[in-house]
Formats: sequence, C-alpha cells, structure tokens
Amino acid sequence: MPNLSTLHTPAAGRHRGTLLLAHGAGAPMDSDYMQTLAAALGGQGLAVVRFEFPYMQVRRENGRRSPPNPMPRLLDSLREHWQALAAAHSGPLLVGGKSMGGRVASMLADELGASGLLCFGYPFHPPRKPEKTRVEHLAQLKTPALLLQGTRDPFGGPEEVHGYALSPVVEMHWLETADHDFKPLKRSGFSQTMMIEQAARAAALFCDRQLG
Repeated sequence: MPNLSTLHTPAAGRHRGTLLLAHGAGAPMDSDYMQTLAAALGGQGLAVVRFEFPYMQVRRENGRRSPPNPMPRLLDSLREHWQALAAAHSGPLLVGGKSMGGRVASMLADELGASGLLCFGYPFHPPRKPEKTRVEHLAQLKTPALLLQGTRDPFGGPEEVHGYALSPVVEMHWLETADHDFKPLKRSGFSQTMMIEQAARAAALFCDRQLG
C-alpha cells in the first residue's frame, strides 16, 4: 500500500461542516467502504478528512497485519489529527468513525469540543459477547451524536441497543437488514452502496438539526 498521511474529500454544494473520520480495526482509511462513505458524505455537503492510527500506518509500510494499538495510543492519535484539522479548517468540525474508529471518537468528542459525533456501525459489544458492553461513556455524552447502525449488526442490534441507558443527545438511525458494514439482505432490494448513501443523507439531516 502507498504511504499516505491523510485523505481529503471535499464537500459538494452546501458546506455543512468538516468531519474527521477514523477507520475501523481491520481496514485502512482507503478501503472500499471508507472510500464509498467519504464520497457519499461529501455529496451531502460534509467535507471528510480521513487518517490512520499508528498500527495501520505500520501495516501500510511493511504489509504485515498487526492488532490495533492500546486505547491510550489510539486516543492520542485522534487528538493529534484533530488539532491539525482545527488549525487548518474553519466552520463546524465533527468527529466520527467506522466501528472502532467511532468508538475512539465517541470517547473524545466532549473533550475536543466537536460540533457533532457520527458513528458508522458502533461496536456496542464484541460479537456473541453482549455482556461486554462499551456504552458507559455514552450515558454521559454531551456532544450531539448520531449512531448509524444496521439492524443485523452483530456488534449491537435494535433489541439490545434500546435497552442501554444512552445520553439524551444520542440519536440512532437504523438501516434495515444491514450488517456491520451496511451490507443488506439481497431480498431487501438494496445494495451496500445504497445503504451507505442512506446513512450519508441521515448524517446531513442530523447536521441540519444540530448545526443550523
């Protein structure tokens, strides 16, 4: 893989804000999913800046898979990229991510003073381990947040999530029959790209409500 630092996707039409978007645990910032998501968000007026956590940068250099960095290092990495983003961009700044990246972003949203939080496939718990929840900090969240989740997501489905004590600022948007990567059942008549575009439209409406 080429050595990249960040990827920028401009906003088309009305500029709603700029989103710092973190990748998930297993795929880099330029995966097909992340490319499609960034393009869909850009088409809805959200400029997107993607970056990679240190372990993924190492993988890009040596081609070998490695597990994610410990959480403190992931948090520091996102902080560093946020500081660079805030120094270079004006207007509303949002933070978010895919799966693990969304979890890291959600842990820092209040500290960073983000205008909003967008999580695409939040990992509420590991698959088949619903007792190991990752929601405690979401009960105290103050930053307006939109969590976009497939109804077939093994990291947290509607029945489980509805039972969590989430902060009043947290909104859920459910993508029917979609899994953790927003791939829907064939019988739905929708494609993964269509689900990602639906998520992007929901994110744009969220920005309109929260940012004016």
